[in-house]
Amino acid sequence: MTTPTPPAETVTALARRYRLELDMGKDGTPAWSVIPGITEFTPKIEPTQQDVTTYDADGWSEQAVTMLAWSIETTLAHRAHPTTGAFNAAQELLRKASMRFGAGSYVTVRYYDRNGADDAYQGAALVTWEPDGGGPDEVDTIKVTLTGSGPLVEIANPTAGAGALAADTKSLKAGGGGA
Repeated sequence: MTTPTPPAETVTALARRYRLELDMGKDGTPAWSVIPGITEFTPKIEPTQQDVTTYDADGWSEQAVTMLAWSIETTLAHRAHPTTGAFNAAQELLRKASMRFGAGSYVTVRYYDRNGADDAYQGAALVTWEPDGGGPDEVDTIKVTLTGSGPLVEIANPTAGAGALAADTKSLKAGGGGA
């Protein structure tokens, strides 16, 4: 028996590596806009499993995945323009979609690793917009849940080839991070 070679991947990825974008296009042509102010981001894919045990399994339970559901839970710092006080357009589109029916209640989102890793997805979702509230000394934060409707499709990462250093440099030039 041989001893396995230790993995070369020794650096831990940071949670802030993700960028979430919203399609703001109105004529069918995608117009991606960054959703700013992300303070937490949790993408989920949850399988539905059904028992498929037969007598042939010799007493062992067998399961099969019969459906997948996806969602994104995120918390946003509610962003407003420093002069006009107008709320960010992408955040406003999410808020308004959360109060609509039919086609107007769906948004198209994509998320990807901002460092260019092969980790990028896109899909249509329903929006839940829940202000966190709080005391007079707290900032305005919103819990947003995007519940997938249909498939979450793997896409080419828009920043592929940029690499971590290029992404960090862009972030510094823009005056800091923020999702």
